[in-house]
Amino acid sequence: MSQTAPSPNRHFIYQIIEADLASGKHERIHTRFPPEPNGYLHIGHAKSIVLNFGLAQEFRGLCNLRFDDTNPHKENREYVEAIQRDVRWLGYDWGDRLYFASDYFEQLYGFAVELIRKELAYVCDLSPEEIRAYRGTLTEPGKNSPYRNRSPEENLRLFQQMRAGAFPDGSRTLRAKIDMASPNMNLRDPVLYRIKRGVVHHQTGTEWCLYPMYDFTHPLSDALEGITHSLCTLEFEDHRPLYDWVIEQVSAPSRPRQIEFSRLNLQYSVMSKRLLTRLVEEGHVQGWDDPRLPTIAGMRRRGYTPEAIRNFCQRIGITKSDNLVEMSLLENTVREDLDARAPRRMAVLRPLRVLIEDYPEDREEWLQVPNHPKDARMGHRAVPFSRCLYIDRKDFSEQPPPGFKRLVPGGEVRLRHAYVIRCEQVIRDETGQLVELRCSHDPDTLGKKPQGRKVKGVIHWVSAAHAQPATVRLYDRLFRAPIPGADGDLLADLNPDSLEVLQGCQVEAALAQATPGSRFQFEREGYFILDERTEGGTLCFNRTVSLRDTWEKRQQS
Repeated sequence: MSQTAPSPNRHFIYQIIEADLASGKHERIHTRFPPEPNGYLHIGHAKSIVLNFGLAQEFRGLCNLRFDDTNPHKENREYVEAIQRDVRWLGYDWGDRLYFASDYFEQLYGFAVELIRKELAYVCDLSPEEIRAYRGTLTEPGKNSPYRNRSPEENLRLFQQMRAGAFPDGSRTLRAKIDMASPNMNLRDPVLYRIKRGVVHHQTGTEWCLYPMYDFTHPLSDALEGITHSLCTLEFEDHRPLYDWVIEQVSAPSRPRQIEFSRLNLQYSVMSKRLLTRLVEEGHVQGWDDPRLPTIAGMRRRGYTPEAIRNFCQRIGITKSDNLVEMSLLENTVREDLDARAPRRMAVLRPLRVLIEDYPEDREEWLQVPNHPKDARMGHRAVPFSRCLYIDRKDFSEQPPPGFKRLVPGGEVRLRHAYVIRCEQVIRDETGQLVELRCSHDPDTLGKKPQGRKVKGVIHWVSAAHAQPATVRLYDRLFRAPIPGADGDLLADLNPDSLEVLQGCQVEAALAQATPGSRFQFEREGYFILDERTEGGTLCFNRTVSLRDTWEKRQQS
Protein backbone atom coordinates (compact mmCIF):
# COMPACT_ATOMS: atom_id res chain seq x y z
CA MET A 1 0.00 0.00 0.00
CA SER A 2 1.45 3.29 -1.04
CA GLN A 3 0.98 6.01 1.57
CA THR A 4 1.82 9.62 2.09
CA ALA A 5 4.44 10.73 4.60
CA PRO A 6 3.63 9.78 8.22
CA SER A 7 1.44 12.19 10.09
CA PRO A 8 3.11 14.37 12.72
CA ASN A 9 0.15 13.54 14.95
CA ARG A 10 0.19 9.75 15.17
CA HIS A 11 -2.79 9.43 17.49
CA PHE A 12 -4.30 6.10 18.51
CA ILE A 13 -6.78 5.95 15.60
CA TYR A 14 -3.98 6.61 13.14
CA GLN A 15 -2.05 3.71 14.69
CA ILE A 16 -5.07 1.39 14.50
CA ILE A 17 -5.56 2.12 10.81
CA GLU A 18 -1.86 1.78 10.12
CA ALA A 19 -1.86 -1.65 11.78
CA ASP A 20 -5.02 -2.76 9.93
CA LEU A 21 -3.46 -1.88 6.59
CA ALA A 22 -0.13 -3.51 7.47
CA SER A 23 -1.85 -6.75 8.51
CA GLY A 24 -3.89 -6.92 5.32
CA LYS A 25 -7.19 -6.61 7.17
CA HIS A 26 -8.14 -3.85 4.73
CA GLU A 27 -6.75 -3.01 1.33
CA ARG A 28 -8.02 0.54 1.61
CA ILE A 29 -9.60 2.48 4.44
CA HIS A 30 -13.03 3.99 4.04
CA THR A 31 -14.38 6.56 6.51
CA ARG A 32 -17.45 8.78 6.56
CA PHE A 33 -18.67 12.02 8.04
CA PRO A 34 -22.32 11.45 9.04
CA PRO A 35 -24.06 14.68 10.16
CA GLU A 36 -27.75 14.89 11.00
CA PRO A 37 -29.28 17.72 8.92
CA ASN A 38 -30.99 19.35 11.91
CA GLY A 39 -28.74 22.41 12.29
CA TYR A 40 -25.55 24.05 11.11
CA LEU A 41 -22.12 22.52 11.66
CA HIS A 42 -19.91 23.90 14.44
CA ILE A 43 -16.23 23.72 15.38
CA GLY A 44 -16.83 20.36 17.09
CA HIS A 45 -17.98 18.92 13.78
CA ALA A 46 -14.88 20.41 12.17
CA LYS A 47 -12.77 18.16 14.40
CA SER A 48 -14.62 15.12 13.06
CA ILE A 49 -14.45 16.37 9.47
CA VAL A 50 -10.70 16.94 9.68
CA LEU A 51 -10.24 13.51 11.28
CA ASN A 52 -12.37 11.50 8.84
CA PHE A 53 -11.41 13.26 5.62
CA GLY A 54 -7.84 13.78 6.82
CA LEU A 55 -7.24 10.10 7.52
CA ALA A 56 -8.71 9.17 4.15
CA GLN A 57 -6.30 11.58 2.48
CA GLU A 58 -3.37 10.43 4.60
CA PHE A 59 -3.85 6.78 3.71
CA ARG A 60 -5.22 7.35 0.20
CA GLY A 61 -8.57 5.97 1.12
CA LEU A 62 -12.11 7.26 0.71
CA CYS A 63 -14.42 9.35 2.85
CA ASN A 64 -18.17 9.65 2.31
CA LEU A 65 -20.48 12.47 3.25
CA ARG A 66 -23.67 10.87 4.51
CA PHE A 67 -26.68 12.58 6.03
CA ASP A 68 -28.35 10.58 8.81
CA ASP A 69 -31.78 11.91 7.96
CA THR A 70 -34.11 9.77 10.05
CA ASN A 71 -35.89 12.52 11.99
CA PRO A 72 -37.84 14.62 9.45
CA HIS A 73 -39.51 16.77 12.12
CA LYS A 74 -36.20 18.61 12.72
CA GLU A 75 -34.51 18.34 9.31
CA ASN A 76 -34.68 20.42 6.14
CA ARG A 77 -32.88 21.23 2.90
CA GLU A 78 -31.37 24.43 4.29
CA TYR A 79 -29.30 22.39 6.71
CA VAL A 80 -28.34 19.86 4.02
CA GLU A 81 -27.05 22.60 1.73
CA ALA A 82 -25.31 24.49 4.56
CA ILE A 83 -23.46 21.35 5.67
CA GLN A 84 -22.21 20.64 2.16
CA ARG A 85 -21.09 24.24 1.81
CA ASP A 86 -19.19 24.11 5.10
CA VAL A 87 -17.40 20.83 4.35
CA ARG A 88 -16.31 22.16 0.96
CA TRP A 89 -15.13 25.42 2.52
CA LEU A 90 -12.99 23.50 4.98
CA GLY A 91 -11.20 22.07 1.96
CA TYR A 92 -12.66 18.58 1.59
CA ASP A 93 -14.32 16.81 -1.33
CA TRP A 94 -16.45 13.66 -1.13
CA GLY A 95 -16.43 13.16 -4.90
CA ASP A 96 -19.46 11.15 -5.99
CA ARG A 97 -19.98 9.72 -2.50
CA LEU A 98 -22.82 11.90 -1.23
CA TYR A 99 -25.35 9.69 0.51
CA PHE A 100 -28.45 9.91 2.68
CA ALA A 101 -29.57 7.31 5.17
CA SER A 102 -32.94 7.65 3.46
CA ASP A 103 -31.31 6.16 0.35
CA TYR A 104 -31.29 2.89 2.30
CA PHE A 105 -34.79 2.97 3.78
CA GLU A 106 -35.96 0.00 1.71
CA GLN A 107 -32.85 -2.04 2.58
CA LEU A 108 -33.13 -1.10 6.25
CA TYR A 109 -36.74 -2.22 6.23
CA GLY A 110 -35.57 -5.52 4.78
CA PHE A 111 -33.01 -5.91 7.57
CA ALA A 112 -35.77 -5.27 10.12
CA VAL A 113 -37.90 -7.98 8.52
CA GLU A 114 -34.87 -10.28 8.77
CA LEU A 115 -34.66 -9.62 12.51
CA ILE A 116 -38.37 -10.31 12.93
CA ARG A 117 -38.10 -13.63 11.13
CA LYS A 118 -35.14 -14.57 13.36
CA GLU A 119 -37.28 -13.69 16.40
CA LEU A 120 -34.84 -10.91 17.26
CA ALA A 121 -37.35 -8.07 16.89
CA TYR A 122 -41.00 -7.57 17.82
CA VAL A 123 -43.77 -5.03 17.50
CA CYS A 124 -44.52 -3.44 20.87
CA ASP A 125 -47.75 -1.68 21.80
CA LEU A 126 -46.38 0.07 24.88
CA SER A 127 -46.51 3.86 24.82
CA PRO A 128 -43.23 5.82 24.98
CA GLU A 129 -43.90 6.52 28.65
CA GLU A 130 -44.51 2.83 29.37
CA ILE A 131 -41.37 1.82 27.50
CA ARG A 132 -39.36 4.16 29.72
CA ALA A 133 -40.99 2.75 32.84
CA TYR A 134 -40.34 -0.84 31.77
CA ARG A 135 -36.73 -0.05 30.95
CA GLY A 136 -35.52 -0.05 34.55
CA THR A 137 -32.66 1.96 35.99
CA LEU A 138 -28.91 1.77 36.20
CA THR A 139 -29.28 -0.33 39.37
CA GLU A 140 -32.46 -2.25 38.55
CA PRO A 141 -33.14 -4.48 35.54
CA GLY A 142 -35.96 -3.73 33.18
CA LYS A 143 -39.15 -5.74 32.62
CA ASN A 144 -40.09 -7.60 29.48
CA SER A 145 -42.80 -6.03 27.40
CA PRO A 146 -46.05 -8.03 27.45
CA TYR A 147 -45.80 -8.04 23.64
CA ARG A 148 -42.28 -9.47 23.56
CA ASN A 149 -43.36 -13.02 22.73
CA ARG A 150 -45.54 -12.30 19.75
CA SER A 151 -44.99 -14.79 16.93
CA PRO A 152 -42.82 -13.81 13.96
CA GLU A 153 -45.91 -14.01 11.75
CA GLU A 154 -47.89 -11.57 13.90
CA ASN A 155 -44.91 -9.23 14.20
CA LEU A 156 -44.38 -9.25 10.45
CA ARG A 157 -48.06 -8.52 9.77
CA LEU A 158 -48.11 -5.66 12.28
CA PHE A 159 -44.84 -4.25 10.96
CA GLN A 160 -46.23 -4.22 7.43
CA GLN A 161 -49.32 -2.41 8.72
CA MET A 162 -47.08 0.11 10.48
CA ARG A 163 -45.42 0.84 7.16
CA ALA A 164 -48.80 1.21 5.48
CA GLY A 165 -49.85 3.89 7.98
CA ALA A 166 -52.54 1.82 9.70
CA PHE A 167 -51.64 3.00 13.20
CA PRO A 168 -51.35 6.44 14.82
CA ASP A 169 -48.04 7.97 15.92
CA GLY A 170 -46.70 6.55 19.18
CA SER A 171 -49.09 3.59 19.22
CA ARG A 172 -46.58 0.95 18.17
CA THR A 173 -42.82 0.55 17.74
CA LEU A 174 -40.51 -2.14 16.48
CA ARG A 175 -38.04 -3.15 19.19
CA ALA A 176 -34.97 -5.35 19.17
CA LYS A 177 -35.20 -8.46 21.39
CA ILE A 178 -31.92 -8.46 23.28
CA ASP A 179 -31.80 -8.42 27.09
CA MET A 180 -33.96 -6.36 29.45
CA ALA A 181 -31.56 -7.18 32.31
CA SER A 182 -28.41 -6.02 30.52
CA PRO A 183 -26.24 -3.64 32.54
CA ASN A 184 -25.96 -1.61 29.31
CA MET A 185 -29.23 0.31 29.05
CA ASN A 186 -28.84 0.54 25.27
CA LEU A 187 -29.32 -3.24 24.99
CA ARG A 188 -32.64 -3.32 26.86
CA ASP A 189 -34.78 -4.01 23.81
CA PRO A 190 -34.09 -0.68 22.10
CA VAL A 191 -36.63 0.83 19.72
CA LEU A 192 -35.65 0.28 16.08
CA TYR A 193 -38.61 1.91 14.29
CA ARG A 194 -41.30 4.45 15.18
CA ILE A 195 -44.31 5.85 13.33
CA LYS A 196 -44.26 9.44 12.06
CA ARG A 197 -47.25 10.13 9.85
CA GLY A 198 -48.05 13.32 7.99
CA VAL A 199 -44.43 14.49 7.81
CA VAL A 200 -42.82 15.55 4.55
CA HIS A 201 -39.24 14.27 4.41
CA HIS A 202 -36.80 16.50 2.50
CA GLN A 203 -35.59 13.53 0.43
CA THR A 204 -38.43 10.99 0.32
CA GLY A 205 -41.45 13.26 0.60
CA THR A 206 -44.46 11.36 2.00
CA GLU A 207 -43.33 7.92 0.80
CA TRP A 208 -42.58 6.74 4.35
CA CYS A 209 -44.45 7.08 7.63
CA LEU A 210 -42.18 4.56 9.36
CA TYR A 211 -38.73 5.82 10.31
CA PRO A 212 -35.72 3.87 11.64
CA MET A 213 -33.90 4.99 14.77
CA TYR A 214 -30.34 6.29 14.62
CA ASP A 215 -28.83 3.28 16.44
CA PHE A 216 -30.33 0.96 13.82
CA THR A 217 -29.69 3.13 10.80
CA HIS A 218 -26.13 4.19 11.47
CA PRO A 219 -24.34 0.81 11.68
CA LEU A 220 -26.22 -0.61 8.71
CA SER A 221 -25.56 2.48 6.60
CA ASP A 222 -21.87 2.08 7.43
CA ALA A 223 -22.02 -1.58 6.44
CA LEU A 224 -23.84 -0.88 3.16
CA GLU A 225 -21.22 1.70 2.21
CA GLY A 226 -18.28 -0.53 3.07
CA ILE A 227 -17.00 1.73 5.83
CA THR A 228 -13.95 0.23 7.49
CA HIS A 229 -13.55 2.57 10.46
CA SER A 230 -16.61 4.28 11.89
CA LEU A 231 -15.25 7.15 13.98
CA CYS A 232 -17.51 8.82 16.52
CA THR A 233 -17.30 10.74 19.78
CA LEU A 234 -17.20 9.22 23.25
CA GLU A 235 -20.91 9.56 24.02
CA PHE A 236 -21.45 6.69 21.58
CA GLU A 237 -19.09 4.33 23.42
CA ASP A 238 -21.98 2.71 25.32
CA HIS A 239 -23.82 2.34 22.01
CA ARG A 240 -21.03 0.28 20.44
CA PRO A 241 -22.39 -3.09 21.67
CA LEU A 242 -25.69 -2.27 19.97
CA TYR A 243 -23.84 -1.11 16.84
CA ASP A 244 -22.07 -4.47 16.68
CA TRP A 245 -25.21 -6.46 17.56
CA VAL A 246 -27.24 -4.92 14.73
CA ILE A 247 -24.57 -5.69 12.13
CA GLU A 248 -23.94 -9.21 13.40
CA GLN A 249 -27.61 -10.25 13.41
CA VAL A 250 -28.43 -9.40 9.80
CA SER A 251 -26.90 -10.19 6.43
CA ALA A 252 -24.88 -6.98 6.32
CA PRO A 253 -22.34 -6.86 3.47
CA SER A 254 -19.42 -5.71 5.68
CA ARG A 255 -18.32 -5.36 9.30
CA PRO A 256 -17.24 -1.81 10.12
CA ARG A 257 -15.37 -1.12 13.36
CA GLN A 258 -16.61 1.69 15.58
CA ILE A 259 -13.88 3.70 17.36
CA GLU A 260 -14.62 6.52 19.78
CA PHE A 261 -12.63 9.68 20.48
CA SER A 262 -13.18 12.69 22.73
CA ARG A 263 -15.44 15.43 21.46
CA LEU A 264 -14.33 19.04 21.29
CA ASN A 265 -15.40 21.15 24.25
CA LEU A 266 -14.39 24.79 23.81
CA GLN A 267 -14.36 27.46 26.49
CA TYR A 268 -16.95 30.26 26.29
CA SER A 269 -18.98 28.27 23.75
CA VAL A 270 -21.81 25.76 23.55
CA MET A 271 -21.63 22.80 21.18
CA SER A 272 -25.13 21.43 21.68
CA LYS A 273 -27.31 21.82 18.58
CA ARG A 274 -30.28 22.16 20.91
CA LEU A 275 -28.70 25.12 22.69
CA LEU A 276 -27.45 26.66 19.45
CA THR A 277 -30.93 26.36 17.99
CA ARG A 278 -32.33 28.06 21.08
CA LEU A 279 -29.89 30.97 20.75
CA VAL A 280 -30.88 31.41 17.11
CA GLU A 281 -34.64 30.98 17.46
CA GLU A 282 -34.92 33.20 20.56
CA GLY A 283 -32.97 36.00 18.84
CA HIS A 284 -29.95 36.08 21.17
CA VAL A 285 -27.81 36.00 18.01
CA GLN A 286 -28.49 37.10 14.45
CA GLY A 287 -28.84 33.73 12.72
CA TRP A 288 -26.77 30.59 12.35
CA ASP A 289 -23.95 32.54 10.69
CA ASP A 290 -23.64 35.10 13.49
CA PRO A 291 -19.87 35.59 13.93
CA ARG A 292 -20.20 35.09 17.69
CA LEU A 293 -21.35 31.49 17.28
CA PRO A 294 -18.94 28.53 17.03
CA THR A 295 -20.67 27.46 13.80
CA ILE A 296 -18.53 27.02 10.71
CA ALA A 297 -20.75 29.56 8.95
CA GLY A 298 -20.27 32.04 11.80
CA MET A 299 -16.51 31.54 11.86
CA ARG A 300 -16.38 32.05 8.09
CA ARG A 301 -18.23 35.38 8.41
CA ARG A 302 -15.97 36.34 11.28
CA GLY A 303 -12.94 35.90 9.06
CA TYR A 304 -11.48 32.62 10.24
CA THR A 305 -9.72 30.75 7.46
CA PRO A 306 -10.23 27.04 6.72
CA GLU A 307 -6.49 26.58 7.16
CA ALA A 308 -6.62 28.00 10.69
CA ILE A 309 -9.52 25.73 11.68
CA ARG A 310 -7.75 22.67 10.27
CA ASN A 311 -4.54 23.62 12.08
CA PHE A 312 -6.47 24.07 15.32
CA CYS A 313 -8.07 20.64 14.97
CA GLN A 314 -4.64 19.11 14.42
CA ARG A 315 -3.19 20.90 17.44
CA ILE A 316 -5.80 19.73 19.93
CA GLY A 317 -5.21 16.15 18.85
CA ILE A 318 -7.28 12.97 19.07
CA THR A 319 -7.55 11.26 22.45
CA LYS A 320 -9.93 9.23 24.59
CA SER A 321 -9.93 11.82 27.37
CA ASP A 322 -12.57 14.52 27.67
CA ASN A 323 -11.08 17.98 28.04
CA LEU A 324 -11.95 21.66 27.82
CA VAL A 325 -9.92 23.50 25.19
CA GLU A 326 -8.99 27.10 25.91
CA MET A 327 -10.52 29.65 23.57
CA SER A 328 -7.14 31.38 23.47
CA LEU A 329 -5.67 28.38 21.65
CA LEU A 330 -8.19 28.77 18.83
CA GLU A 331 -7.73 32.53 18.69
CA ASN A 332 -3.93 32.29 18.69
CA THR A 333 -4.09 29.76 15.85
CA VAL A 334 -6.20 32.21 13.87
CA ARG A 335 -3.79 35.07 14.66
CA GLU A 336 -0.79 33.06 13.47
CA ASP A 337 -2.53 32.19 10.23
CA LEU A 338 -3.73 35.73 9.51
CA ASP A 339 -0.43 37.31 10.51
CA ALA A 340 1.18 35.50 7.59
CA ARG A 341 -1.53 36.06 5.00
CA ALA A 342 -3.40 39.28 5.82
CA PRO A 343 -2.23 42.48 4.06
CA ARG A 344 -1.95 45.54 6.28
CA ARG A 345 -4.22 48.54 6.06
CA MET A 346 -4.92 51.59 8.22
CA ALA A 347 -8.39 52.16 9.63
CA VAL A 348 -9.53 54.75 12.15
CA LEU A 349 -12.41 53.32 14.16
CA ARG A 350 -13.16 56.37 16.32
CA PRO A 351 -12.12 59.33 14.16
CA LEU A 352 -10.66 62.57 15.50
CA ARG A 353 -9.89 65.26 12.92
CA VAL A 354 -6.29 66.52 12.73
CA LEU A 355 -5.35 69.63 10.78
CA ILE A 356 -1.64 70.05 9.99
CA GLU A 357 -1.51 73.80 9.74
CA ASP A 358 1.97 74.12 8.23
CA TYR A 359 1.31 71.57 5.49
CA PRO A 360 0.31 73.23 2.18
CA GLU A 361 -3.43 73.19 1.51
CA ASP A 362 -2.99 72.22 -2.13
CA ARG A 363 -0.37 69.56 -1.52
CA GLU A 364 -0.99 65.82 -1.70
CA GLU A 365 1.57 63.02 -1.41
CA TRP A 366 1.20 59.37 -2.29
CA LEU A 367 3.45 57.33 -0.04
CA GLN A 368 4.63 53.88 -1.10
CA VAL A 369 3.80 51.59 1.81
CA PRO A 370 4.45 47.82 2.07
CA ASN A 371 1.39 45.62 2.20
CA HIS A 372 3.12 43.31 4.67
CA PRO A 373 6.14 44.14 6.84
CA LYS A 374 7.53 40.59 6.66
CA ASP A 375 6.60 39.50 3.14
CA ALA A 376 7.92 41.59 0.26
CA ARG A 377 6.04 39.36 -2.18
CA MET A 378 2.81 41.14 -1.20
CA GLY A 379 4.15 44.31 -2.78
CA HIS A 380 3.34 47.92 -1.99
CA ARG A 381 0.38 50.24 -2.19
CA ALA A 382 0.04 54.01 -2.53
CA VAL A 383 -1.31 55.75 0.59
CA PRO A 384 -2.39 59.40 0.21
CA PHE A 385 -1.18 62.02 2.71
CA SER A 386 -2.77 65.46 2.93
CA ARG A 387 -3.25 68.44 5.25
CA CYS A 388 -6.35 67.06 6.97
CA LEU A 389 -6.21 63.63 8.58
CA TYR A 390 -8.11 61.38 10.95
CA ILE A 391 -6.50 59.68 13.93
CA ASP A 392 -8.16 57.50 16.56
CA ARG A 393 -9.50 59.31 19.62
CA LYS A 394 -7.78 56.81 21.90
CA ASP A 395 -4.44 58.02 20.50
CA PHE A 396 -4.83 61.47 22.09
CA SER A 397 -5.04 62.39 25.77
CA GLU A 398 -5.00 65.74 27.52
CA GLN A 399 -4.33 64.03 30.84
CA PRO A 400 -2.32 60.99 29.81
CA PRO A 401 -1.92 58.04 32.17
CA PRO A 402 1.60 56.84 33.07
CA GLY A 403 3.37 55.25 30.14
CA PHE A 404 1.15 56.89 27.50
CA LYS A 405 3.25 57.16 24.31
CA ARG A 406 0.78 58.73 21.93
CA LEU A 407 -0.24 62.28 21.22
CA VAL A 408 -0.62 64.86 24.00
CA PRO A 409 -0.86 68.68 23.96
CA GLY A 410 2.60 69.99 23.07
CA GLY A 411 3.85 66.46 22.44
CA GLU A 412 5.10 64.68 19.35
CA VAL A 413 4.19 61.40 17.72
CA ARG A 414 5.06 59.72 14.44
CA LEU A 415 2.35 59.03 11.93
CA ARG A 416 2.80 55.48 10.65
CA HIS A 417 4.82 55.53 7.37
CA ALA A 418 4.78 59.35 7.37
CA TYR A 419 5.89 62.42 9.35
CA VAL A 420 6.38 63.35 12.97
CA ILE A 421 3.68 65.79 14.10
CA ARG A 422 3.29 68.00 17.18
CA CYS A 423 -0.02 68.90 18.81
CA GLU A 424 -0.20 72.69 19.00
CA GLN A 425 -3.85 73.38 19.82
CA VAL A 426 -6.99 71.57 20.97
CA ILE A 427 -10.28 72.70 19.40
CA ARG A 428 -13.64 72.17 21.05
CA ASP A 429 -17.18 72.99 19.98
CA GLU A 430 -19.68 75.11 21.92
CA THR A 431 -20.60 72.13 24.11
CA GLY A 432 -16.98 71.51 25.07
CA GLN A 433 -16.69 68.41 22.90
CA LEU A 434 -13.25 67.78 21.42
CA VAL A 435 -13.59 68.13 17.63
CA GLU A 436 -10.13 68.81 16.20
CA LEU A 437 -6.42 68.94 16.86
CA ARG A 438 -4.27 71.61 15.24
CA CYS A 439 -0.79 70.27 14.62
CA SER A 440 2.51 71.04 12.93
CA HIS A 441 4.79 68.58 11.16
CA ASP A 442 8.52 68.12 10.71
CA PRO A 443 9.10 67.88 6.93
CA ASP A 444 12.50 66.25 7.44
CA THR A 445 11.07 63.15 9.16
CA LEU A 446 9.46 61.33 6.26
CA GLY A 447 11.11 57.93 6.55
CA LYS A 448 13.76 59.40 8.88
CA LYS A 449 14.34 59.79 12.59
CA PRO A 450 13.99 63.36 13.90
CA GLN A 451 17.25 65.10 14.67
CA GLY A 452 18.17 65.74 18.29
CA ARG A 453 15.10 64.17 19.93
CA LYS A 454 13.46 60.81 20.46
CA VAL A 455 9.86 60.19 19.44
CA LYS A 456 8.58 56.96 20.92
CA GLY A 457 4.94 56.85 19.82
CA VAL A 458 3.70 55.68 16.41
CA ILE A 459 0.02 55.95 15.52
CA HIS A 460 -2.06 55.13 12.44
CA TRP A 461 -4.11 57.62 10.43
CA VAL A 462 -5.98 58.17 7.18
CA SER A 463 -6.23 61.14 4.87
CA ALA A 464 -9.62 62.79 5.36
CA ALA A 465 -9.95 63.70 1.70
CA HIS A 466 -9.44 60.13 0.55
CA ALA A 467 -10.87 58.06 3.42
CA GLN A 468 -13.67 55.59 2.83
CA PRO A 469 -16.58 55.54 5.31
CA ALA A 470 -17.12 52.20 6.99
CA THR A 471 -19.11 50.37 9.64
CA VAL A 472 -17.08 48.11 11.88
CA ARG A 473 -18.48 45.34 14.06
CA LEU A 474 -16.31 44.44 17.02
CA TYR A 475 -17.15 40.86 18.00
CA ASP A 476 -16.12 39.33 21.29
CA ARG A 477 -16.88 36.08 23.10
CA LEU A 478 -20.59 35.31 23.26
CA PHE A 479 -20.42 34.13 26.86
CA ARG A 480 -18.64 35.52 29.91
CA ALA A 481 -18.27 32.14 31.64
CA PRO A 482 -15.75 29.51 30.49
CA ILE A 483 -18.48 26.86 30.83
CA PRO A 484 -21.75 28.59 29.90
CA GLY A 485 -24.75 27.48 31.91
CA ALA A 486 -22.68 25.60 34.49
CA ASP A 487 -24.78 27.23 37.21
CA GLY A 488 -28.00 26.26 35.49
CA ASP A 489 -28.82 29.46 33.60
CA LEU A 490 -27.26 29.65 30.15
CA LEU A 491 -28.68 33.06 29.31
CA ALA A 492 -27.29 34.61 32.50
CA ASP A 493 -23.80 33.93 31.13
CA LEU A 494 -24.35 35.81 27.87
CA ASN A 495 -21.80 38.57 27.38
CA PRO A 496 -23.69 41.88 26.92
CA ASP A 497 -20.58 43.33 25.24
CA SER A 498 -20.16 40.55 22.68
CA LEU A 499 -20.96 42.98 19.84
CA GLU A 500 -20.13 46.65 19.45
CA VAL A 501 -21.11 48.36 16.20
CA LEU A 502 -19.07 51.42 15.24
CA GLN A 503 -20.59 53.75 12.69
CA GLY A 504 -18.69 56.51 10.91
CA CYS A 505 -15.31 54.77 10.85
CA GLN A 506 -12.77 55.95 8.28
CA VAL A 507 -10.54 53.51 6.40
CA GLU A 508 -7.77 54.11 3.91
CA ALA A 509 -8.44 54.58 0.22
CA ALA A 510 -7.07 51.21 -0.93
CA LEU A 511 -9.94 49.41 0.82
CA ALA A 512 -12.40 50.87 -1.69
CA GLN A 513 -11.29 48.09 -4.06
CA ALA A 514 -11.75 45.27 -1.52
CA THR A 515 -14.25 42.51 -2.23
CA PRO A 516 -16.43 40.75 0.38
CA GLY A 517 -14.46 38.00 2.09
CA SER A 518 -11.15 39.88 1.88
CA ARG A 519 -9.15 39.79 5.11
CA PHE A 520 -6.83 42.49 6.45
CA GLN A 521 -4.89 43.46 9.49
CA PHE A 522 -5.96 46.95 10.50
CA GLU A 523 -2.72 48.19 11.97
CA ARG A 524 -2.80 48.37 15.76
CA GLU A 525 -6.46 47.26 15.79
CA GLY A 526 -6.67 43.60 14.85
CA TYR A 527 -7.69 41.35 11.98
CA PHE A 528 -10.85 42.10 10.01
CA ILE A 529 -12.85 40.72 7.12
CA LEU A 530 -14.99 42.70 4.67
CA ASP A 531 -18.42 41.23 5.32
CA GLU A 532 -20.52 43.18 2.87
CA ARG A 533 -21.25 46.50 1.23
CA THR A 534 -24.45 48.28 2.10
CA GLU A 535 -26.82 49.62 -0.54
CA GLY A 536 -25.19 53.01 -0.14
CA GLY A 537 -21.76 51.52 -0.79
CA THR A 538 -20.54 51.73 2.81
CA LEU A 539 -17.99 49.08 3.68
CA CYS A 540 -18.86 46.76 6.60
CA PHE A 541 -16.02 44.98 8.37
CA ASN A 542 -16.17 42.29 11.06
CA ARG A 543 -13.34 41.96 13.56
CA THR A 544 -11.99 38.44 13.38
CA VAL A 545 -9.64 38.61 16.35
CA SER A 546 -7.65 41.25 18.19
CA LEU A 547 -3.89 41.52 17.78
CA ARG A 548 -3.31 39.92 21.17
CA ASP A 549 -5.28 38.08 23.80
CA THR A 550 -6.54 40.60 26.33
CA TRP A 551 -9.69 38.75 27.45
CA GLU A 552 -8.58 37.72 30.94
CA LYS A 553 -7.11 41.17 31.65
CA ARG A 554 -10.34 42.86 30.56
CA GLN A 555 -12.45 40.49 32.64
CA GLN A 556 -10.38 41.17 35.74
CA SER A 557 -10.71 44.92 35.27
